[in-house]
Amino acid sequence: MKCIRFHEHGGPQVLRVEDLELASPAAGEAQIRHTAIGLNYIDVYDRTGLYPGELPGTPGREAAGVITALGRNVRGFRVGERVAYVHSAPGAYCEARNLPAARLVKIPKGIAEEQAAALMLKGLTAQFLVRRTHRVRCGDTVLVHAAAGGVGSLLAQWAKALGAKVIGVVGNEAKAELARKHGCRHVLLSGRGPLAPEVRRLTRGRGVDVVYDSVGRDTFMDSLDCLRPLGLMVSYGNASGPPPAVEPLELSRRGSLFLTRPTLFSYVGRREELEAAARELFAAVKQGVVRVRIGQRYRLTEAAAAHRDLEARRTTGSTVLIP
Repeated sequence: MKCIRFHEHGGPQVLRVEDLELASPAAGEAQIRHTAIGLNYIDVYDRTGLYPGELPGTPGREAAGVITALGRNVRGFRVGERVAYVHSAPGAYCEARNLPAARLVKIPKGIAEEQAAALMLKGLTAQFLVRRTHRVRCGDTVLVHAAAGGVGSLLAQWAKALGAKVIGVVGNEAKAELARKHGCRHVLLSGRGPLAPEVRRLTRGRGVDVVYDSVGRDTFMDSLDCLRPLGLMVSYGNASGPPPAVEPLELSRRGSLFLTRPTLFSYVGRREELEAAARELFAAVKQGVVRVRIGQRYRLTEAAAAHRDLEARRTTGSTVLIP
């Protein structure tokens, strides 16, 4: 099988196409032939070494495909079924893979495999952010950074469907139009000065109930300043680098704020949690509550180009690699 690997940490140029042998699935595992692989910023963190791992490494946390073989003691799945997964261990940038069957979910009718591949990490992240980390309610005002991106676009749609007023932040006018289509009532452009004064103006001085910040270093302190007293800062990504260290007193000074740094795998660690979250996510897609937009498709062998475009913020919506 063809696989993308890196033997050292660095830029996109370290990603190589290699041919590897794939063993038969072990007990409790299923072998999946990938039909679509999701691209995420966490893949960049793995490649650069921000999230340390063993070398050589293979990026990729989410994919969809078809089961081609089952190991011993696997129950509830059969060869030929369409499945998708998100896994805490990277390794999805390949034509086929063996995985614990307990981490797979079946793709329901009405959901395409490309959609499922783009949904498992980004969609389940949006699900826990709006349904568990902060349970968005009608009347809430939320601020979403990177509102035209993979997670941001899903967040904005879902929050609007729950009755929230959504303020989106994007990098340019083209992305602003996408953010409006995704449900953002107001859209602000990053890099045009501090966000907080504009957010205060839009909320009549109150501030927002929750900020969903996937950017990190460049926006973190400004995001804190956008919150109302007792508001929640959700820092769930580091696209511009890790956020700065924050003294607890800074939260007190801004109105007794709350701060969390969640990760998906804490929310879907148990099988029943994964199944419940996936059911709610797939139902939201089938009902039209959220729409998955595949903005870019690359061949698996073009993974380096996909990483360059992602880091240059040239992508919108979700991106998939096709083996």
